[in-house]
Amino acid sequence: MGYELHIRIDRSAKSTLAEQIYRGVIASIRSGVLAPGARLPSWITLAGQLGVARGTVKTAYERLVDEQIVVSSRSGGTRIARRTAVDAQAISLQEIDTPPALYRHLLAGPGIFRMGVPPPGGLPANVLARLRAQAARMEVDAPAVYPDPRGEAVLRRAIAAHVALARGLECSPSQIFITAGFAGALGLTLRVLDAKGRQAWVEDPGFFQSRMALEFEGLLPVGVPVDEEGMDVFRGKELSPDAALALVTAGQQAPLGATLSLNRRQELIAWAARTGAWIIEDDYLGELQLTRRAAPALASLDRAGRVIHIGSFSKTISPALRLGFIVAPPALVSRFVEATLYFGSAPGPAVQQATARFMQDGHYMRHLGKLKRIYAARGEMLRSILGKMGYRVHIGGLAVVMRLPSGVSDTVVCRKALELGMAPSSLSTWFVPGTNPESGLLLGVATVTEDQIPRACEQLDGLIRAST
Repeated sequence: MGYELHIRIDRSAKSTLAEQIYRGVIASIRSGVLAPGARLPSWITLAGQLGVARGTVKTAYERLVDEQIVVSSRSGGTRIARRTAVDAQAISLQEIDTPPALYRHLLAGPGIFRMGVPPPGGLPANVLARLRAQAARMEVDAPAVYPDPRGEAVLRRAIAAHVALARGLECSPSQIFITAGFAGALGLTLRVLDAKGRQAWVEDPGFFQSRMALEFEGLLPVGVPVDEEGMDVFRGKELSPDAALALVTAGQQAPLGATLSLNRRQELIAWAARTGAWIIEDDYLGELQLTRRAAPALASLDRAGRVIHIGSFSKTISPALRLGFIVAPPALVSRFVEATLYFGSAPGPAVQQATARFMQDGHYMRHLGKLKRIYAARGEMLRSILGKMGYRVHIGGLAVVMRLPSGVSDTVVCRKALELGMAPSSLSTWFVPGTNPESGLLLGVATVTEDQIPRACEQLDGLIRAST
């Protein structure tokens, strides 16, 4: 089917109607609306759209064919030529759609050691494809009504059951709100809390995108140091005792991997209850603890109703789902209901229903078990090889944290590693600007196989030695 061209016809103009149609197609090519290979409407269809004689459109099309701007065939219709006379002046779709620099860490292609994505081929693809197909058919056959802004009830029930079992968090499905990934959940939460102009604790080092999201919403992030017990709550109270909220990765600190200790959990919740602050728990890897049994969610200890729990399926199923969720404390449920009505952006019902079936039928828990075994083996292999090479390393979540020798720039090593097909992340970029960043590499274990690890470690070692 061809594009619906938006060509203005001016019957009072001096140029002929055929000339105006010809120039309209040229303009669409130059603006990037019509890419090479794009199919034009038939001249009969376009004549009906524009309210002109068929012969007028046919004349314009014949001129375009003569100038080799379009090609025409009985089987393929009329299409924009792969190389046209206006290419030099046209803005290509690739140029129009070049990702902004801020997006490039998300949209980068595959690479050894890339963080933030599950392993290629790690999903039970046939099962998930079947469930997605069934859900898509149900969605098409269902009455055309607006879906529940909070998310599909079947998925909210499945998540409530899962977090009770896997994260020790007892909650009602009415407390759960489905969102477009973690980013959608965080954005919705910040709108509900409406703390513009106030300070917010963030982990240092911590996920830069979350810190920037707080800044974008008008909050003032305060970097709180992290050690082997997670966020230093006592230090946070010294730095900003009246902060409006604290954003923490309590299950496994991102990127260093520490679990927030019980004493600090209790201290953090007590501070929030006393000051009226809120705690946003980013549970991005809580259930994928590789070295021991996962600690319960921070929200499971909350008796004061100050913790907002956020989870997603990006690291366990796929970031392409754009599927996250919020577990809201009871006092905020009505406010979240209102916010989802105005601003909610949950994925379509088919994605939600398929994911719910995936969880209810037991596939999700089996999948998590498989991932843990794979990731643990790869992480231990990396730790062992790099340790024998003399590097300080430890397993931090789904990445191995590798400290670099003094004077070696982690950003330089990462840039050179890209040329060799590797995509580690630089530890220094996770620190709050103005603090004292440490130089190191974050080596994602999901995107490297056991066969690739020895050679990749040798290449990294070579790059580091060349940088000293």
